[in-house]
Amino acid sequence: MKLVLIVGDGAVGKMTVGQELMKITNLRLFHNHMTIEPVLEIFDDFNVDVILKLRYLIFKEFAKTENYGMIYTCMWAYDSQEDWEIMNKILKIFKKVGSELYCVELTAPLDVRLKRNITENRLKNKVSKRDIAASNERLIQHTKNHRFVSEDGEVPIKNFIRIDNSNIEADVVAKMIKEKFDL
Repeated sequence: MKLVLIVGDGAVGKMTVGQELMKITNLRLFHNHMTIEPVLEIFDDFNVDVILKLRYLIFKEFAKTENYGMIYTCMWAYDSQEDWEIMNKILKIFKKVGSELYCVELTAPLDVRLKRNITENRLKNKVSKRDIAASNERLIQHTKNHRFVSEDGEVPIKNFIRIDNSNIEADVVAKMIKEKFDL
């Protein structure tokens, strides 16, 4: 089984690249808003505990299957101990079953991400982003408050690539990933 992490700052294109990668591989896509949106809808609150419990349950159950693998997209604040603990717990689930691990870090400057923050695909799949002003403000604050670009050698996954996708279409980025990792 393979686990392909696609990480990066908000609105960098993680979900869209994941959608394109799913089209050209046998990998299944699990983007982080697949747990965020229902929890927001049900609890009317960003209940982190429930979101994480749902994610861990999905990871554990998926790791038991004979599926080819999963693409998981999320933000990874490298300066956050909590994010490191979450990521290590996810990696442990997949390492336990002998999965091959891959990490793709997408980067793009804030001006590009603010434009992507209002794309049709993003708003269709992420209800919580439809209040554009609030979503833009969260995006700006996340960028100010955390570091979403790793330092050289910081990511503990051997199969790692960083891609500045500012001027590259998502389908081209997906092909780059597929070729790089022979997916």
